[in-house]
Amino acid sequence: MRAAAVALAAGVLLGACGGSSAAQPAGSTKVTMTEFKFDPSTVSVSAGKAVFFLVNSGTTGHDMSIRDSSGATIAHSDLVSAGDSFVFTVDSITAGTYMFFCSQPGHEASGMKGTLTVS
Repeated sequence: MRAAAVALAAGVLLGACGGSSAAQPAGSTKVTMTEFKFDPSTVSVSAGKAVFFLVNSGTTGHDMSIRDSSGATIAHSDLVSAGDSFVFTVDSITAGTYMFFCSQPGHEASGMKGTLTVS
């Protein structure tokens, strides 16, 4: 009986980790990714810690990278599989205008990019 309870508890804990069933965290900005666009394509967040809830509604893997005005990539999410979601946290971002894009080959060139305004 005790072994069954431990196995059930372990299953509940494992089931709560990541995956497409993850709920959007409070205060995060939801960004949906498909071929080949972000929705919304214009995002505004406050300076400091920024949390994005990435939802891949497409049929291939996508990610979100953030590039500053000098062209340097300052943050990059994990690859999000089709049908999955991911919480992407940027611990410290300063005020300014940035570009976000999918770094997978050919995706940015196909229009998968947007503007991030940090105030």
